[in-house]
Amino acid sequence: MEKNNKSAAHPYIPNTIPEVQRQMLDEIGVDRIEDLFAIIPDDIKLNRMMNLPPVLTEYELQRDVEKLLNKNKSAKEKLNFLGAGCWQHYVPAVCDEINQRSEFVTAYAGEPYEDHGRFQTLFEYQSLVAELVDMDVVNVPTFDWAQAASTALRMAARITGRKKVLLPATIDRDKLMIIANYITPDLSYSLVDYNSETGELDVEDLKQKVDAETAAVYIENPTFLGIIESQGALIADITHLAGALFVVGVDPSSLGVLKPPSQYGADIVCGDLQPLGMHMNFGGGQAGFIATHDEERFVMEYPSRLFGIAPTSVEGEYGFGDVAYERTSFAHRETGKESVGTQTALWGITAGVYLSLMGPYGMQELGQTIMQKSQYAAGLLGQVEGVQLKFTSPFFKEFIVDFTNTGLSVAAIHAKLSELGIQGGKDLSQDFPELGQSALYCVTEIHTQEELDQLASTIKGCLAALQEGVSV
Repeated sequence: MEKNNKSAAHPYIPNTIPEVQRQMLDEIGVDRIEDLFAIIPDDIKLNRMMNLPPVLTEYELQRDVEKLLNKNKSAKEKLNFLGAGCWQHYVPAVCDEINQRSEFVTAYAGEPYEDHGRFQTLFEYQSLVAELVDMDVVNVPTFDWAQAASTALRMAARITGRKKVLLPATIDRDKLMIIANYITPDLSYSLVDYNSETGELDVEDLKQKVDAETAAVYIENPTFLGIIESQGALIADITHLAGALFVVGVDPSSLGVLKPPSQYGADIVCGDLQPLGMHMNFGGGQAGFIATHDEERFVMEYPSRLFGIAPTSVEGEYGFGDVAYERTSFAHRETGKESVGTQTALWGITAGVYLSLMGPYGMQELGQTIMQKSQYAAGLLGQVEGVQLKFTSPFFKEFIVDFTNTGLSVAAIHAKLSELGIQGGKDLSQDFPELGQSALYCVTEIHTQEELDQLASTIKGCLAALQEGVSV
């Protein structure tokens, strides 16, 4: 850049005025901006001009971006049966109304000078989730379920002083990748097989793999494949006999009809808050929680913030604030047990609003509705020629549809469904090849009987058309 070339200054990029750049370079003793990148090897530097499109005006840029965005199809345009970690639930309008209030959206850190009820709302959120999972302590949300599970496992390792964890072989492969990245190399993990008939954990394989080095046994209930795990108490006994901690991941939308993990021996409960009032978003709208009993050995291992209530100097007045702040990575910084950083507190507030609106009976009704509709859908699909349902155990809102006997791939079937305005379930053929050409379908309270009938009839028509090689 030439020193006096004022036209080179960019209106939106700071410090591009040549005189300002020259002053900054002189201050740090560097002749050219390029010298700042001298440490980068030449063989990985781009040695040609970038092939960039012509400069656009603001309006032209807006129009181009809108064209790209218009290619997207959301669950409003398509009938959606895809879950697998991000589920389509009804979001009450009050959830959006509350979480967009300025005192919550702008109160980033929530310190006293900027706290306008944020501490209290997070305390209320923690209290409501604690009641739902039947635990005492709940953290300010993590980014997602995967991070919550990872942190829970590291907590267990610090508490037990052990270095090995056991995970279910039915775990979501994306979640497994995150957990592995989060806990290694400090901890190692092994997968515990599942029963090929029921889909539940293979307890005999668990007995073979759990030992004196095991810090934690982690399961999910319902599992990633939708199965309701009925062996929770047995798995807890096996785990505790080995001196390990029992960590259970849970979908909170199931807890209106399923027993909370604490009641069958869980030491740490974690899960995803997305079903509790959060829209499906690409790259956002996820939040995870961790819950434990109110015991010092658990509380002091939380790396994330916890909010509590305490009386003030004014009689009858109460305040809300951090519990044992000194244990957090915010206080310890680089010497902390685990770095948490920014957390998804706004989604915690949203989940609190949702739970307060639903109440115990609302959550029970939600769970019953989901089970009834998912059972109805599975029954219809199981009647389609060539289609089978995997596993004999009960399931919650997701179930496996096996297309293997149709002679067609899930990819081909789902492509045809997409053409007809239906988003099929998650293709499992790559992550779980032992299940053949199977897909994980999700049905929630938002699906109507008419839509479920439409799914079954459309799949039947697609299979016939693909097998005969004709268009639908």
